[in-house]
Amino acid sequence: MTRSTFRSTRICSMIAGLVALAAPVAVNAQSITLTYAFFAPATTFPAKQMEYWAQQINERTNGQVRVQTFPGGTLLGAREMYDGVSSGVTDIGLGAPSYDPGRFPLTSGASLPVGFPNATVASQTLWALTNEIQPKEFENYKVIAMFTTEPGYIMSRQPAGNAAQINGMKLRAAGTGVPVLSALGAAPVGMPMPDVPQSVQTGVIDGTMTSREVLQDFRLAESLKYVTDYPTVVVSFAAVMDRKRWERLPDNVKAVIEELGPEMATWTGHYHDEENVGAAMEWSKREHNVQVVSLSDEERAAWDAKLAPMETQWVQEMTAAGHDAEGYLARLRELRDEFAAKQAD
Repeated sequence: MTRSTFRSTRICSMIAGLVALAAPVAVNAQSITLTYAFFAPATTFPAKQMEYWAQQINERTNGQVRVQTFPGGTLLGAREMYDGVSSGVTDIGLGAPSYDPGRFPLTSGASLPVGFPNATVASQTLWALTNEIQPKEFENYKVIAMFTTEPGYIMSRQPAGNAAQINGMKLRAAGTGVPVLSALGAAPVGMPMPDVPQSVQTGVIDGTMTSREVLQDFRLAESLKYVTDYPTVVVSFAAVMDRKRWERLPDNVKAVIEELGPEMATWTGHYHDEENVGAAMEWSKREHNVQVVSLSDEERAAWDAKLAPMETQWVQEMTAAGHDAEGYLARLRELRDEFAAKQAD
């Protein structure tokens, strides 16, 4: 080997070595870690959504984005969630706009008794509507995921299939479930969901109104033997980033998050309807002989009439505050029917 050839080979080797050393630095400089907080336990379906979203963004960015999840209020509780996002305590926060109508006035309309058939249709509708209308209440946030529970159902120790049976019944409720039960003649009781099983056993309450997976998750099927076939209101969830934090993300990461938005509404709604609620109802009927109580056509019409003023009052309040409440609900119903028709095909 000549001296010039040796020198060239050595230079090439040095360049290759420098490239090899530089490559990991370049990759690491582009890597991103996001924190994602939620207030309820990891076993709940919104937390399952959080983990699935974290997995998907990691895979779709080829490992560029890593997400650290904090379920169960380990980083932020329900009341602090959105303020915590704004102040930088977490990059992403998953909260429930249904429980904070003062902060999210228009979005609270999705939690009225508007006739959603299930969580999938409600979730798809809420995502599409929010992206289309862009409510001012989210102007400081980037919404990355939205979905809902299924409509709440009355689950009780004794049948609640008519006005006489439900009258005065002490039922746990939250959010817009409280005025629903009041309008139907029941006695709504506010309490954290984890307190419900003992409260049912000790006779403090006669049941609850929420999505039906609690029959299995909280083993309420052991005490609450009746489920009234009358879907009421959903609870909405929204995962958001601070707008300034969002703007600092690379364009390719933003594109993946945008792509995941509508997918997560469908995935989470379907997971909740099929894997969560469907499995819980089958288990409750099989293992604990839980029965479904049907309403007569006349009774159903009477209950609908009792709940109608909730919407009228909401529209009046929102209109007085300068919001296009009627337009919001009209478009909601159009999208609800479109997604329900697609699901039926």
